[in-house]
Amino acid sequence: MNVKFWEKKPVTKAPKKKKSFAREWGDAILFAVVAASLIRWATFEAYTIPTPSMEKSLLVGDFLFVSKLHYGPRTPITPLQVPLTHQTIWGTNIPSYSDAIQLEPHRLPGFSEVKHNDVVVFNYPPEEEHPADLRTNYIKRAIGLPGDSLMVKDMQVYINGKAVEAPAGLQYKYLLVPNTQLSEKFFQDRNINLRDVIPYENGYVVDASPELAAQMGQLSFIKEVILLKDLAGKADPEVFPHMPSKYEWNKDNYGPIYIPQEGATVAITPETLPFYEKVILEYERNENAEIQDGKLFIDGREVNQYTFKQNYYFMMGDNRHNSLDSRYWGYVPEDHVVGKAVMIWMSTDPEGSFLDRIRWSRLFKKIE
Repeated sequence: MNVKFWEKKPVTKAPKKKKSFAREWGDAILFAVVAASLIRWATFEAYTIPTPSMEKSLLVGDFLFVSKLHYGPRTPITPLQVPLTHQTIWGTNIPSYSDAIQLEPHRLPGFSEVKHNDVVVFNYPPEEEHPADLRTNYIKRAIGLPGDSLMVKDMQVYINGKAVEAPAGLQYKYLLVPNTQLSEKFFQDRNINLRDVIPYENGYVVDASPELAAQMGQLSFIKEVILLKDLAGKADPEVFPHMPSKYEWNKDNYGPIYIPQEGATVAITPETLPFYEKVILEYERNENAEIQDGKLFIDGREVNQYTFKQNYYFMMGDNRHNSLDSRYWGYVPEDHVVGKAVMIWMSTDPEGSFLDRIRWSRLFKKIE
């Protein structure tokens, strides 16, 4: 006779509790935010052109895709930040981050390096009110690369002693002297932004390409077109390194200047220190570096030479006489580089009417 002293009772699974409507939406939103943040950080991000410093290569109102894949995405320096924000929370002046934690920057591998004439988005180096990775985004052309010697002579850029080809959209400032008053339509027909037209004495100061300036000079009602360039030997105190008594440089006659390269060693003298002071004290993250009586001290000892820890770049706008760029504030550190501008996906004309506000010919245009 078989006697069962104990028998396991069948276990019945409790029915899975269905998520509430709010929970489902919350999970979906969280997933979307995380996915969008990863895409924005590691692949592509959208930017807009707010100023004319790159005209006519890029126009005010252009919306760009900037690739993080080309140069490699940066790891966050400021990790405590509201997702999908930059400096402030949307529609407010409330900071979107806390700088209580600051991490060492690193860059994941990309499939290319910054090349001559690449159009690059970067964080504005002189800005001190925000952490490095949250400084205002600027967009310029990489004219000089690490290790290059750069010089501008009579508006012509030279790299390592060789003249470089000018971008197709290059512009300068000209004074138009007409026989009569010019209408708004005159400037609009020639794709000259009205906001950049400045009445001056008996004419108008405009930004234009050399080709357009020559065309306007042939018009019967234009007396002359004068190129407004700085003369050699006329020092501008606004240009880097801001020493007009020693360097008679200006925006059209500049340098030569050496662009720091990772691993390169330079002598530190009273003549060279002004070029590298900000690099050594701020961008290189030397905790115990200081300048005393025109001499560099690191960890309390005077330093007569210095080896750079990262690469630097020299950026210039294509609108050469209307661009706040490296000629005025110096080098762009590699850890400030955001990505490469690759395509215009939308373009709107701030001065256009309702029907022609979209610049259809610029949609999905590759940036060169």
